[in-house]
Amino acid sequence: MSSVKVECVAREGCGIGESPVWDEEAGALLFVDITRRKVCRWSAAAGRVEAVAVDAPVSSVALRKSGDYVITLGTRFAALKWKEQLVTTITQVDKDKPNNRFNDGKVDPAGRYFAGTMAEEIRPAVLERHQGSLYTLFSNLSVVKHFDQVDISNGLDWSLDHKIFFYIDSLSYSVDAFDYDLQTGKIGNRRSIYKLEKDESIPDGMCIDTEGKLWVACYDGGRVIRLDPETGKRLQTVKLPVDKTTSCCFGGKDYSEMYVTSASDGMDKEWLSRQPQAGGIFKITGLGVKGVPPYPFAG
Repeated sequence: MSSVKVECVAREGCGIGESPVWDEEAGALLFVDITRRKVCRWSAAAGRVEAVAVDAPVSSVALRKSGDYVITLGTRFAALKWKEQLVTTITQVDKDKPNNRFNDGKVDPAGRYFAGTMAEEIRPAVLERHQGSLYTLFSNLSVVKHFDQVDISNGLDWSLDHKIFFYIDSLSYSVDAFDYDLQTGKIGNRRSIYKLEKDESIPDGMCIDTEGKLWVACYDGGRVIRLDPETGKRLQTVKLPVDKTTSCCFGGKDYSEMYVTSASDGMDKEWLSRQPQAGGIFKITGLGVKGVPPYPFAG
């Protein structure tokens, strides 16, 4: 086993850092700070973070084939022009639920943007239950709703053969799998492939490696875990120096580095003094596996 190293590359102090995505062209890590309403970009070469302020909680960011980015903002899918700092709404969901917002989102191998909603939290992981839904934004900018009754719509990714969609509704404490039809974007036959153990706490963001194994960030668990979706076994645990690990992705030149976002919301002074890097961005090296580059939104 190669020696695993964890370092904080950006001490951002995010309220809720989320949705890390590697932008190969920019040589940078994209991520959002949901509660502080910022889309951020950390340059690997400069080691600096630039940010674009937005007008609502921003919960995910994705690359766009035509250039720039797409984001989930409040209950809107929107386009972001980085240099101009210009946000334009594509479409809105959950219009009947003014207390809702989007949470995690990711683009599938065919270029569709999947993202789910949830009720605004009263405090971290405390909220009105069953208010969220899972949506897909298609390249023609139409939206499909897959299902509702979601608590906290979270991590998502696809198997290497694109036949399985993996999904996390955080308060179910489960990583689920669906059959996936890449042609249509339809999902079905939901089943649980891993139930989190008590010390792993709440499953949050997720990504897949080139061996087809899943990595899940454990909110309040201070770790990322590697799972085998076929056997339902945990293969590896990597602990971080912060409790509120929120999401993970692979990046760097050859996608051999893992980047992990974290949160500081809900932590008191004493807790923050014990974990001064809370809300920071972490880089993990030496995992001995590589990740899959992110897919850009085709619309």
